[in-house]
Amino acid sequence: MTTTTQNPKRGRPSWFIRFWAIVRYEMLWNIRKKKFLGILIAVFVIATLVLIIPIISSRSSGVAITANPNYAITFGGTGFVFLLFAIGIAANSISSEFESGSIVPLVTKPVSRTMIFLGKLFGAFIVLVVSYVILYSYITVASVALYGPQNNLQYMPVIVVGSIISTFIWVSLLFAVGSLSKNTIMTVIMTIILFLAVFFAGPLISLYSQPSPALNYVPGTGSSGMILAGNGTSVSGGTDNIGVNIVNYALYPSANVTYYKYNLTAITAGETSLPIIGILYTEPTSLIALRSLAVAAAYIAGFLIVAWIALKRTQILE
Repeated sequence: MTTTTQNPKRGRPSWFIRFWAIVRYEMLWNIRKKKFLGILIAVFVIATLVLIIPIISSRSSGVAITANPNYAITFGGTGFVFLLFAIGIAANSISSEFESGSIVPLVTKPVSRTMIFLGKLFGAFIVLVVSYVILYSYITVASVALYGPQNNLQYMPVIVVGSIISTFIWVSLLFAVGSLSKNTIMTVIMTIILFLAVFFAGPLISLYSQPSPALNYVPGTGSSGMILAGNGTSVSGGTDNIGVNIVNYALYPSANVTYYKYNLTAITAGETSLPIIGILYTEPTSLIALRSLAVAAAYIAGFLIVAWIALKRTQILE
């Protein structure tokens, strides 16, 4: 009888191959989700409405719409759009693995929990980058078609990067809540509640207590001011406007943003603007750009650390 010897064990796949397998799994899972595709369509519908409503209004009123060469570069997105993208990509990225039980076979493979976490995060990042590149390419083309030739289009990549960072605040929060709760519905509800609290609290504080610098340190639009050197360009100093704030600094590097004090009791019927009674404070555009970026980075890092620690310490019964 002859005996045959088996080949030695196959070598373990490299770190990159294992990591990319998780990234690919996360990207395909996101792309195939009907929820994500629905949100992507909704975002394009919202962008289209924002683009064409002024056109419709001008035609109904008989007043010709004026060319706006800076329309595309000031189209920096809104907190609601950032939240929609975050929910579509990350709402159940972590929690669904526990709800479906798929986390068990996943952790039995030759991958660490840190690699799973980073792979999911990077997969979400790639999907988000592709989505925003498509969205802002559409906005740029539509802006040229509707509002004439556009200026400073070389800064559009900055707007895209800023929107990605702004969205990642909510992505990282969803990762953190999902890792802690292991429940998708609870993750989405808690995130939406926090978003609504910030969304309504900021304007109310600004309206009744005047623009406060403290608003620039919470996710959202922040305090609103004006660049007088930029033909009255409006500026919002919060994390929702990172890209636009960086562009404002590039265009007006030595300018200051002025924050005004308003007299709400002096408002009369038919007024379209709040009556100004004085200047509260001023800030350079450089400070606003760097602060909005730094605040966003701090939130993202804090939420992701919480998510990573929660995932690492979770007991998984096989």
